[in-house]
Amino acid sequence: MSEKEIETSEVMKKLAAYIAGASKMKLPEDAIEHGKYHLIDTVASVISGTRLTPGEMTIKYIKTLGGTKEALLLGTNYVTTAVNAALGNAMIAHADETDDSHKESRSHIGCGAVPAALAMAEREGRSGREFLNAVVLGYDIGARTNFSIGVHSMYDAGHSTHTFAPTFGAAASAMSLAGLNADQVRWGISYTAQQVGGINCWQRDLDHVEKGFDFGGMGARNGVTAATMVQAGFTGVDDVFVGPRNFYSTYSTEPRPEQMIDGLGKRFEVIQTNIKKWTVGSPIQAPLDCIEELQKKHDLSEGNIKHIKLRLSDMESPVVDDRHMADICIQHMVSLMILDGTATFASAHDEERMTEPAIVEFRKRIELVGEPDIPRRNAIVEVTLGNGEVVSHTQVAVRGTPDNPMNRQEVDDKAYDLMAPIVSKDNARTLIDKVWDIEKVENVRDLRPLMIA
Repeated sequence: MSEKEIETSEVMKKLAAYIAGASKMKLPEDAIEHGKYHLIDTVASVISGTRLTPGEMTIKYIKTLGGTKEALLLGTNYVTTAVNAALGNAMIAHADETDDSHKESRSHIGCGAVPAALAMAEREGRSGREFLNAVVLGYDIGARTNFSIGVHSMYDAGHSTHTFAPTFGAAASAMSLAGLNADQVRWGISYTAQQVGGINCWQRDLDHVEKGFDFGGMGARNGVTAATMVQAGFTGVDDVFVGPRNFYSTYSTEPRPEQMIDGLGKRFEVIQTNIKKWTVGSPIQAPLDCIEELQKKHDLSEGNIKHIKLRLSDMESPVVDDRHMADICIQHMVSLMILDGTATFASAHDEERMTEPAIVEFRKRIELVGEPDIPRRNAIVEVTLGNGEVVSHTQVAVRGTPDNPMNRQEVDDKAYDLMAPIVSKDNARTLIDKVWDIEKVENVRDLRPLMIA
């Protein structure tokens, strides 16, 4: 069957038209508000990540690439191509576990889509409103890509849900800001599909370096590449979703391409995306919420605790069990929470404390149990006190999730605390305020001085 004989599907026609028109769409107020939350939360994740080892390595690498000055590598004064900036900023956004996550698609869409949108908005001199619309679009298309393939079957087959969603999300954001028409978007989607990949062995990354590339950098780079190639005149396959050897026949055992357009313009996935209250791995969020709640009611001092039992989903407990990185080791983070009374970005990234005698000793009192009946992102924490009393707390809706969302002030406080030590208190304050009024920003390049360290 020749390409001319393959009719473009209704799914592709509607999807391409939606992406092509997204920059001019009037978004509902809740999508606008949550879009701003995730925009500033991701930018803060990048800026704070520049001072972590994966971030430092990424900055050093990006500076060797040179290139036309189009977009900023955040937290530095280095300007490079949009492709390079997207790669670098997205890797750094996931230099640790500070960035957002989308539970139902099993992905971190923001660390790929937001840096891609920022790089393209700078390159094209787009307005704040166009930038925000592209960010919201990235979450919508990224999540729906995984839904259309089948999230659990992807994971079971070894395909990384954490690379597919950010790649398509980044591409959608970039294509919107590149000003592609519907025909060009179809070709851009094909170039995106050709570049998508990722396998689940990222779980064996010991230093959070490859993980930053897998979760963020690769998708952002490939998405911007797809958009700019088509913008430059490249043509491609009209519909990669249908015909022989198509996208779904390659990657899915239960393809549902109609999911790509289900609820588009009505259901906004950015609203369903989690923002992390605690700057640690997602499975640790609920246990720390539990400890915080128990601290309000009981004496959880080190001397009054005999034993702590952490009950998590058996799908998540192995991800955080006795890891050698502080922010994804549940035993270490719970120990910090008890000994310090809280958990901060600084303490979660103080690797030297992993060998602190008091923490090493306290970890012996912690038992982690994975249970099949506990849903992902939930936790039950049981603490045996010195007098033998057992107190417990069950956390179903983690703070920062759609069922228990952080408010604007909490997002503001988190972003400020992450950025102020690096870009200065004044710049951090001004940048956050400008994001809250992003519709008034005429050219996203005007934000660049506020993101330089």
